[in-house]
Amino acid sequence: MLEELLREQAPQVLGALVRRYGDFDACEDAVQEALLAASLQWPADGVPENPRSWLITVASRRRIEVLRSAAARARREETVASWTPPEPAPAEDDSLTLLMLCCHPALTPQSQVALTLRAVGGLTTGEIARAFLVPEATIGQRISRAKAKLQGARFAMPPASEQPERLAAVLHVLYLIFNEGYTASSGTSLHRVELSAEAIRLTRQLLALLPAEGEVAGLLALMLLTDARRPARTTAAGALVPLPEQDRSLWDAASIAEGTELVESTLRSAPVGPYQLQAAIAAVHDAAADAGETDWREILMLYELLESTAPGPMVTLNRIVAVAMVHGPDAGLALIDDVDPALRDHHRLAAVRAHLLELAGDATAAREAYELAARRTQSTPEQVYLLGRAATLGAPS
Repeated sequence: MLEELLREQAPQVLGALVRRYGDFDACEDAVQEALLAASLQWPADGVPENPRSWLITVASRRRIEVLRSAAARARREETVASWTPPEPAPAEDDSLTLLMLCCHPALTPQSQVALTLRAVGGLTTGEIARAFLVPEATIGQRISRAKAKLQGARFAMPPASEQPERLAAVLHVLYLIFNEGYTASSGTSLHRVELSAEAIRLTRQLLALLPAEGEVAGLLALMLLTDARRPARTTAAGALVPLPEQDRSLWDAASIAEGTELVESTLRSAPVGPYQLQAAIAAVHDAAADAGETDWREILMLYELLESTAPGPMVTLNRIVAVAMVHGPDAGLALIDDVDPALRDHHRLAAVRAHLLELAGDATAAREAYELAARRTQSTPEQVYLLGRAATLGAPS
């Protein structure tokens, strides 16, 4: 597929240009023009034998044209005239360097996400804006500010001492992109498939570059094992179907098999990390033929290990659900008020409380909690589902 080919080539072409000419912003513009030219010419003329070389040559010519037009003075013209387009495809793959640059610590997480999708994913500003349901101008400003902050940043892998932290940022950005695609934070659709698919594609590329990194494999496994359930998460009308009620015959068996093999192999061969543990939890869910066969004791053990490894309010909340499934809803309710105050106004806390109250038989309190959760979420499918759960518990007396 032409679009897929261009997106795969985009980061490598951009990396080659930035390495040669500097100026991330101008090089990114040149690459976008080369990609546009390819999308118009290749369907008619055929894909060239070396697509990356073609794109690098076209983008380089565009970059030089801009330099020449902007450099009216003789000294600048003399410098530009001495430059020639790079050799056909460079042996060095700059994709990892580019990912590291897009996740520079000087950028906010929102800017890292937008810049990664634009520069590495090859998405247009409009596509990113539509995926996140924000104005195109907002995404454009984020990308512009990010590129301005990167002016002068050296296009090279960070020093060895900084690489673990920078890789952690890259993984976090890919995780954020996937999560927004799998469960959209707002809007009328539960999924934004283009985002989750892009996150999986980029993580595959990252694993090819860093095959020994257990957390990269863990993240890819987590994405595959989670995304495998997507076909069963909504009805034909788009209504949310919770995990226990899903038709598991609709789950993607190939993705489950690949994700399970990934997480099992990396747990045997690499130090255990948070993404591997999350993937292991997802694998336990996916291994159950139906909800009643879910091994909640193993899931609880994994959440306890995850909480000790990478504590966080959502991890704690998920562990409480596992406690309730193993020891009963009252055991979970006894812990829920101790969750981090940062979650106090989050719809997920109210939804979990509602679920546990319903399991405990307190219909009135459960209905109120479901209604509160519905008011707090901006996702239409989640609102409909939560209000539907409240309705099943009867009208207020």
